[in-house]
Amino acid sequence: MGRKLQKVFDERRLPDIIRRPLINEKATRLLEDNQYTFDVMPDANKTEIKAAIETLFSVKVKGVNTHTPPAKARRVGKFAGKRAQYKRAIVTLVEGDKITLFPDV
Repeated sequence: MGRKLQKVFDERRLPDIIRRPLINEKATRLLEDNQYTFDVMPDANKTEIKAAIETLFSVKVKGVNTHTPPAKARRVGKFAGKRAQYKRAIVTLVEGDKITLFPDV
């Protein structure tokens, strides 16, 4: 009943979870709704992604949505295989917070 949840992730791993921000047409449209899209490590879960974003960018995260698209087939000469697996996270920030993806130079 009164149990406290404890952190089940390693604090040193947090900077490695977020690979890069994604800048495409859909991600740019989502910026208007205060949602940011990132490529993340395939084995990261939502609580790790939330902690990584809050730690790296000093913002408050409202929600995290993730999806892992299916791997596409690829052929190089006679060798057939699949592309590398990746995972995307759409992070919704609390009203008033924002992440500066393009700092003024």
